[in-house]
Amino acid sequence: MDTQGDEGRLQLYEVEGNGPGRTRWVVRCVGGAVRRGDRLDGGRLTVDRVDAYGRLDVDFVDAAHAARVLFSGPGVSGLRPSLVVGTGPREYGFTGPHEIRRAVGWDHPGGPVIGTAADFAAWTAEQSAADLAGPFTYVVDARGRLRLAPRRSEHVACAGGGVVRAAGEISWAADPAGGWSAVEVSNLSTGYAPDPECWPSVAAALEAAGLAHPGAFTHAVTFRRCPAPDCAQLNVVRDGLYACAVCGATLPADWNAAE
Repeated sequence: MDTQGDEGRLQLYEVEGNGPGRTRWVVRCVGGAVRRGDRLDGGRLTVDRVDAYGRLDVDFVDAAHAARVLFSGPGVSGLRPSLVVGTGPREYGFTGPHEIRRAVGWDHPGGPVIGTAADFAAWTAEQSAADLAGPFTYVVDARGRLRLAPRRSEHVACAGGGVVRAAGEISWAADPAGGWSAVEVSNLSTGYAPDPECWPSVAAALEAAGLAHPGAFTHAVTFRRCPAPDCAQLNVVRDGLYACAVCGATLPADWNAAE
């Protein structure tokens, strides 16, 4: 089975219009997420615009959703119905309850960006000692930046409603030299259900902010959605048992099969 878990994939169905160096297609995202500005087909196509979710000019389209996409680039000439693949870290779209996504809105600013050591120092200065002793909600956004929010915040709010490269909970500890380390990190986010394989995105975001980390998730969670059409329950796989906790159906071994 082709996993390609870190690549957004679009199935092109029908061309709607062509212009100088541009073409507009009806597509369906069949894996990962594809956002405005992404390059696909080996860099020969650039995503200039995405109309999806009943809205015009949105930031992205994620797995199992249809869209109208405007492409530019040398690959537009002679483009035919086909599967086109992007490159880069896998991105996860929000798959939680629609009412949560609607409550966040499309213009939510998201959690503060922690892109540098100075950003983290400024953020910690605003937190109480009691808060810093507990875990926080985090996401790694589509640009690879760490964002933080209080633990009970929704991950989709922390992400500003967008796609993420990783999401979960994180705890901090100060060291004697005055620096900070991430001491506990998970991928526990039922809204985005990221794979444990998203760890490199977490590590890169932490390192960019000058923060030490444990080298891997201290609590890694494997999510699978039930393939039964009348169930579709999101499950946490426990003890290697790939069975739906609600209906007992066999869960797919590969997350992409569930998408």
